[in-house]
Amino acid sequence: MKNTLLIALFTFFALSGAKSQSKWIPENTKIFGLGYVDQLHSEILKEDRVLNIYLPEDYDLKKRYPVIYLLDGAADEDFIHVVGLVQYNTFSWISRIPQSVVVGIANTNRRRDFTAPSIRESDQKIIPQNGGSEKFMAFLEKELQPFIEKKYRTSSDKTIIGQSLGGLLATEILFTKPSLFNAYIIISPSLWWKDGALLNDNPAILKSDYAIPTKIYIGVGKEGSIDGSKNHIMEDDARLLADKIKKGQSKYLKVYFDYLPEEDHATAGHPALFNAFRLLYPKK
Repeated sequence: MKNTLLIALFTFFALSGAKSQSKWIPENTKIFGLGYVDQLHSEILKEDRVLNIYLPEDYDLKKRYPVIYLLDGAADEDFIHVVGLVQYNTFSWISRIPQSVVVGIANTNRRRDFTAPSIRESDQKIIPQNGGSEKFMAFLEKELQPFIEKKYRTSSDKTIIGQSLGGLLATEILFTKPSLFNAYIIISPSLWWKDGALLNDNPAILKSDYAIPTKIYIGVGKEGSIDGSKNHIMEDDARLLADKIKKGQSKYLKVYFDYLPEEDHATAGHPALFNAFRLLYPKK
């Protein structure tokens, strides 16, 4: 059993490519790991996708656990620091959020996967190969979620975390397939894409007959313009998104807007997620 565990931990770092892992290993030491590496072949995307999996320390086959789906989920992306926050907030002496499974989705081509098709000239310059979000959302719905639910002990409680272009995709999911997740943690969303098209949508979640309880956190730092346009300032667009949702007619939405003026686009993610857990799971 111990040998199997060590192999699993070694595989985690070998496959996920953690940049911080040293090539030199001191004598009489063991590899320290945070989880496991799984893999899913996607017929929709026509490629294999690496999944980094964190299981609660007391993972019990008799229990069922909420799942946190993390975009940008490779070891050299956001998996390690997000898992740290999840573990911290699930310590028994803190118990802010429920014990959860974390599924980190490692990228192959995030700019393609996280964007809707755009022929806008400035978008084409930044991301020439764009427009894969519809396929990626189908992958999440029809392949990834069923795979995770079959293989791991999961409940119906599902959260998605997305930052930057990941925040753009999380917003598109919220507006087009909102029932895929119960909670949305949207950080520094790149709503400038397609000249703010999502901000002009009239999604189902804003209508009075939308009756699925959904929690939404939107966090952003003092980030300015990413695409070089004065028409789209990140913090202004994020606030517009929060205001748009708050003005919706559905009584089943709970929206939190969080402005972090001391943070920028590079640093907002970690403190925003810490705040998100505090706001989405108020202390009892």
